[in-house]
Amino acid sequence: MLLSACGEAPPAGPAPLSEEALAAVTEKAGAPREELAREVDELFNAEGIGETRAVVVMADGELAAERYSEGYDADTRHISWSMAKTVTAVMVGMLVADGRLRLDEAAPVPMWQRPGDPRAEITLRQLLQMRSGLRHTEAGDPPYESSEVRMLFLDGRDDMARWAKEQPLEAEPGETFEYSSNTTVILADIATRALTESDDPDRRRTAVSEYLSERLFDPLGMDSMVLEFDASGTMIGGSLMHATARDWAKFGEFLRAKGRAPNGERLVPRRYVEAMVTPSPASPHYGLQTWLNRPMGDASSGFPHPLFPDRAPASLFSLIGHMGQYVLVSPEQRVTLVRLGHSTSEERPPMLEEAADVLALYPVR
Repeated sequence: MLLSACGEAPPAGPAPLSEEALAAVTEKAGAPREELAREVDELFNAEGIGETRAVVVMADGELAAERYSEGYDADTRHISWSMAKTVTAVMVGMLVADGRLRLDEAAPVPMWQRPGDPRAEITLRQLLQMRSGLRHTEAGDPPYESSEVRMLFLDGRDDMARWAKEQPLEAEPGETFEYSSNTTVILADIATRALTESDDPDRRRTAVSEYLSERLFDPLGMDSMVLEFDASGTMIGGSLMHATARDWAKFGEFLRAKGRAPNGERLVPRRYVEAMVTPSPASPHYGLQTWLNRPMGDASSGFPHPLFPDRAPASLFSLIGHMGQYVLVSPEQRVTLVRLGHSTSEERPPMLEEAADVLALYPVR
């Protein structure tokens, strides 16, 4: 053992990287390759961050790194959980661009348009920003008292949108932010009714599947995407879509390009994507079904930040899904980072610090 001048052994350097870790990084890493390999390796092997199943890093539109844990590969479809909400928001934006929906008019929900119903004041934008005022409890204790669980698995499961729309107001529309998977199912139903007047479940499923395939998934090359629908034919747009890690990265890159496909085709208006990443009046860390890397403000004090505003640009935004699904998009760094896996609420903050370490390798431009 070598000794320093003080008679002590020099500090040990970092452990050598495995062949698997080094092979995960491409020639177009856009950052020091060994450093990127080490930080991606930490996302798989660091203690206390849960199970990482897939990581894809895109830098300047090129594949920079890609790695999977045992049992998963580039063809594995991963469940979105709430990452689906951002896809639903894009669908709404395309329908707004088509002239079939309007953001700042009363949401087209016939049930709410009866005389004297205060829900008639809820706008489409307020639904997108999670400030409808509808009664909701996202996570209940016991779980079966959660509004989301009741809608997905109990008394609302056959017609989820109807169950969600039947909820009364608990706050003035536009006044407060309350995260609600049920709200996104209402949005999916509104989008479906903009595409077809039919109540036949098969026709509703077909209308949505064909629209999203032709207008979004096919132009982006997202050929792995699988949507789930309830018995009434409503897309479960708040939580149940499935796609490969590469396809989730393609969606993140599409948003980083402000609504353009790789061939330059505009799929959704630039101003709509900009609205998606603009802070809501009721929640500076949330836009249109999209999480923002902004300080949370006093209204959300006591809750941990879902991202890391002290570690990355304020322009960073993210799709976030239950148990640690993330598509992190940093326009100023020209980077998209996908991390899919399984992390508890305690494991997610340290896991996010590891993700922030990956992003920190890329300069702001």
